[in-house]
Amino acid sequence: MTITRRFWISLIFSLPMLANMILMPFGWMLPGGNWTQLVLTTVIMLVSARPFWQSAWASFTKHHSNMDTLVAIGTVTAYVYSIYAMATNQAVFFESAAFVTTFVLLGQVFEERMRNNASNAVEKLADLQAKDAEVMRDGKLVNIPLSEVVVGDIVRVKPGQKIAVDGTITEGSSTIDESMVTGESMPVEKKIGDKVIGSTINSNGTFMFKAEKVGDDTMLSQIVELVKKAQNSHAPIQNLTDKVSDVFVPTVLILAIVTFMVWYVFLGASVASSLIFAVSVVVIACPCALGLATPTALMVGTGRSAKMGILIKNGEVLEAVNDVKTVVFDKTGTITVGKPEVTDIIGDEKSVLTLATGLEQSSEHPLASAIVKKAEKDNISIPKVSQFKAIEGKGVEALVDGQEAFVGNDKLLSNVSIDESMKQQVIKLQEEAKTVVFVGVKEKIIGLIAIQDAPKDTSKEAIADLKARGLNTVMLTGDNERVAKAIASQVGIDSVIADVLPGDKADHVKSLQENGKVAFVGDGINDAPALTVADVGIAMGSGTDIAIESGGIVLVKNDLRDVDRALALSKKTFNRIKLNLFWAFIYNVLGIPVAAGLFFGIGLSLSPELAGLAMAFSSLSVVTSSMLLNKAKIKPERSKTRLISE
Repeated sequence: MTITRRFWISLIFSLPMLANMILMPFGWMLPGGNWTQLVLTTVIMLVSARPFWQSAWASFTKHHSNMDTLVAIGTVTAYVYSIYAMATNQAVFFESAAFVTTFVLLGQVFEERMRNNASNAVEKLADLQAKDAEVMRDGKLVNIPLSEVVVGDIVRVKPGQKIAVDGTITEGSSTIDESMVTGESMPVEKKIGDKVIGSTINSNGTFMFKAEKVGDDTMLSQIVELVKKAQNSHAPIQNLTDKVSDVFVPTVLILAIVTFMVWYVFLGASVASSLIFAVSVVVIACPCALGLATPTALMVGTGRSAKMGILIKNGEVLEAVNDVKTVVFDKTGTITVGKPEVTDIIGDEKSVLTLATGLEQSSEHPLASAIVKKAEKDNISIPKVSQFKAIEGKGVEALVDGQEAFVGNDKLLSNVSIDESMKQQVIKLQEEAKTVVFVGVKEKIIGLIAIQDAPKDTSKEAIADLKARGLNTVMLTGDNERVAKAIASQVGIDSVIADVLPGDKADHVKSLQENGKVAFVGDGINDAPALTVADVGIAMGSGTDIAIESGGIVLVKNDLRDVDRALALSKKTFNRIKLNLFWAFIYNVLGIPVAAGLFFGIGLSLSPELAGLAMAFSSLSVVTSSMLLNKAKIKPERSKTRLISE
């Protein structure tokens, strides 16, 4: 039975007893008197309160106690005593057991509704999917259901239509509204070769694209799944809450017994009055608010971040972000655009480019792609290559038309001669923030290829935001130190660690962790170990699948400014958890003395039913506090032309 249905049953059967309490001073009595109250309360106890008993008993059998333990003991004590009092012609308080159950369930109903609101914000994304797609089949365009689209299909999208699945444009261009997935409110221009995201809306052009990810593999499906996992995860601080609850519940039960004994034995109160004080202590102390403090804030925070295009995978990340001292960045594809281009060729241009292309055509490195694209543009024929060998972090070597040849960085030059004039050329190019690739035959350099990967337009602003937050910024790259420092100078990075082999990035992150917690931002396959080792791994959304899997935070929009926004929202969420815990503890600390009758002499006391109502509103206040995270100010995202406020 749902919590809502249990609440309505409890409320309906409690209302006659409420009317009895209100109208008794005016001479109206509930027909049937105590017998009617017994029947009404019994229904409530058997239907609405039963899950409390079951949960409490399950915890007891495992030698633990939980929040339901206090509710179960409080209601059962009131119910059983009232039956005894009824049999001995004494005052009963069936209404206390009934009202406590009703008010506890009221708090849980509010909690459930607000949980659903937080979850529905993400679930609604799944409903944005297109229902069908216009696909090329047997040379004709036909409409088919979305479930029948497969990888490799060519799909046509007209203006105003939703894009069915993820893919790459093969024909045409358009502007696309991606706000429902990335949070980016400005339409994005797309042309041949650009990626498109399923469920986003095509604005004004007609284009064709090749389906690359379908079903559960689409970005939208992965976002929904990641946020679900995050909302169901636990922050490490939750472990403290669980430990406190284990100690807190037995302590409260002892206090309730002491309260009863003091009132009955030492102060001479009746059994009924003493029991009321004891039950009030049990009910007011129920740490429901304590249990809600962490999960509700976690759900709201991760849900809001998803709307902003920032995926926070779990509660551990939220807690780790709070103490981050240093943010480390990969260079290529993270700080820079990730699309390097050949800018200069030193030596015989055709010979140098021909030899380099023959070697690099089998490499997946971004610099190799730049060389191959240049060769294609210049219609360079590719020579025959054999015995190809990649040298990690250095370059490649092979036999080209029978000659020993190599292409790579300066780490390959230990036994290679290079004339002085070419050395000066290298220095000049590197100071211009260009990466220099050495091209050689046997043991002689025959030419240089300069390749430049410009910083993203947003990188400088993103670094400035992080430095304003008091964080240390570091660039960690395999590129030449001179080039790395030139890029770092352009964007404002504090320090540079260059000439790092791919397998050594994680070791450098570990070294930096000796001075405090470290966040690492990267996008490539070689960044995965560093993303895993870092206290907070932040993966760019355009990066490789393994990098995204390794990161604790994923920036869907591939915008470096979202690093600051991710850290800001994570900190606000974690601080809200701490605020919730503080108020939950304060509530119990202040409520127990009042419920125990410590201030009875000045007319301040709580009956069990009022204690139950106060407890319900305590839970409601914590959930409301968490929901206010949706209104918390996070630095708004800027576009190139205007400020976009959330």
